[in-house]
Amino acid sequence: MRAIAIGLVLVYHAGVRQLPGGFVGVDVFFVISGFLITGLLIRELESTGRISLSRFYARRAKRLLPATGLVLVATAILTWWTVSAVDWRAFGMDIVSAALYVVNWRLADRSVDYLAEDVGASPVQHFWSLAVEEQFYIVWPLLLVALAWWLRRRGHLRLRPVLTVGIMAVIVPSFAYSVYLTASSPATAFFVTPTRLWELGIGALAAIGATTWQRVPRPAAIALGWTGLAAVVTSGVAFTTSTAWPGYAALVPTLGTAAMIIAGYTSGRAGVAGILSWRPAVWIGGLSYSLYLWHWPLIVTATAYWGDLGARRGLLVVAASFIPAYLSYRLVENPVRFAPALKSNRLSLSVGANFTAIGVVAGLGLVLLVPSSSGGGADRQAQGASVIGSGAEPEPGTTASLAAVDWFVPDAVLAVDDVPPYPRECQVDQESPDPVPCEWGDVEGDLTIAVVGDSKIMQWYTALDEIAQDQGWRIVSYTKSACGFHDGMQVNKGEPYESCAAWNDAVFDRVVELDPDLVLTSQRVNDVMADQDDVESRSVDAMVEAMVRRWTALTETGIPLVVLLDNPNPSMAVYECVTEHPDDLSACAFDLKHGISRSGALAQEPAAKQVPGTQVIDMRSEICPDDPCVPVIGNVLLYRQTSHLTDTYVRTLTDRVRAELVPMVEQVS
Repeated sequence: MRAIAIGLVLVYHAGVRQLPGGFVGVDVFFVISGFLITGLLIRELESTGRISLSRFYARRAKRLLPATGLVLVATAILTWWTVSAVDWRAFGMDIVSAALYVVNWRLADRSVDYLAEDVGASPVQHFWSLAVEEQFYIVWPLLLVALAWWLRRRGHLRLRPVLTVGIMAVIVPSFAYSVYLTASSPATAFFVTPTRLWELGIGALAAIGATTWQRVPRPAAIALGWTGLAAVVTSGVAFTTSTAWPGYAALVPTLGTAAMIIAGYTSGRAGVAGILSWRPAVWIGGLSYSLYLWHWPLIVTATAYWGDLGARRGLLVVAASFIPAYLSYRLVENPVRFAPALKSNRLSLSVGANFTAIGVVAGLGLVLLVPSSSGGGADRQAQGASVIGSGAEPEPGTTASLAAVDWFVPDAVLAVDDVPPYPRECQVDQESPDPVPCEWGDVEGDLTIAVVGDSKIMQWYTALDEIAQDQGWRIVSYTKSACGFHDGMQVNKGEPYESCAAWNDAVFDRVVELDPDLVLTSQRVNDVMADQDDVESRSVDAMVEAMVRRWTALTETGIPLVVLLDNPNPSMAVYECVTEHPDDLSACAFDLKHGISRSGALAQEPAAKQVPGTQVIDMRSEICPDDPCVPVIGNVLLYRQTSHLTDTYVRTLTDRVRAELVPMVEQVS
């Protein structure tokens, strides 16, 4: 069964399109782990009347932590070798979290943080499931010990029925929470422990019912086992990344796995056990832990080195992972696990702690290796946009001026952290259709401005907040990640962005009810679907029409509209380019026309012209005063992430935004 689970995961991660649901292999592992661990603990409890927690944790430490430490060190080295330095800090802390088995929570937080949009796939992303299992290993024995103590206190002798009730008390709320969170925040639900405990609990129930399963008639067991295998395989073929997961859908592979376990008690060779006991399958199953550890860092490394691998090259990388997996299994994992010198629980725990420390040090080492690319500008006052038009030589904002740049802020490797300080709950994530209002500026002000759009309007938060406080304006913002203000259907991750459409309709009603003195909007996206049934039909023209409809409906209520045109959008991560070319910043310049064609302004500008009375603020000449656009102006790095401006540069644009916006507001007030 482990061979099936690891096979599904490996083929899926290799990029084989015919197995779009291969991620269910992890769910199979969860059930197996719940079954094995619970069975081990129950047998000890029934034979001795107690559970030795020190012996249990010592066995886990010897079994899991040596190989983990080795892989994390190798991963840190491979990351340093192949991945851009701008990701070393994030990935280094990922490695630390993986060593401590809490990386699933870190990944869950990142999955709903649009500010992390440019962080690539973590080389230890696969550790999320190991973290869930390790957290289970910590809590589960304690639960069983507590139940055993409760039984002894009351003189009960029937252990398994009481354990069944206790485990159901974990499974039911966990499953209910999984269904709820999968519907409301699927990115978070995928990683966090509470949504997965029920899967491990199903395996635990399979272990508790062992005496019952031994009485299952052989024909029924044979049918049950093959049905379970079919359920698991069908899940791998039929489910996709668009399937809400885990939620209800995860019942299929988990119950299928439990069915195979139950069938194995009485089905014999005629059942699914006949295939599962095939020697190559048993060998791969025994190697599954090492394979799981090694394959993903190699895939991430190969992708960083060669780009998109494709299924063929992906399968070759997966095949190559058998080599380090086998070597670590034979030379590290088994020797430590079966070492006679490690019979002492205390010594085994010490060895495990040392390997954990090695992993932590490897991650921290990667963080400490992050270079500085700012030329020592951290403690200097930069002028930013204020130098434009100042007559300075060479003219700031030109490629020629880059030769004079010997320092800048923020440091390129820290640019992703140079963000506006608004509360993150103000930005609705990509799953939720529900508007969230946030008030800022002068919250007691008599004049109200509604700020609506996606993160591209909120990148101006610092400037707008300062202006609003000075002018006595109350700002009420409604923003959603990657969702513009229009009435069309965007595409997000290859699917219709339905939560954006629902959010848009709700926000329009909220804004009309608010009746602000003015609405200010901006957005990054520049196309929507022309045909509601075809995601490939998206176009700029369709977006223009969608904006015109929404904006016209707004202005017809008497609410004035101001459109802040989106900034040019580079076709690269500028901060990453600057990190890689600190002595040749001109390598990070980009064509202005191309940058505009990738920005929301491509649709915003023509749409604004078609809506009478709509006013436009155009800061593009302050961001790209010459062609090509440069990465540094006035000793300030312009871009964080792919297309967002650094908050440092936005601050230097405050007076220029003020000069445009204040007269527009005074005109309507």
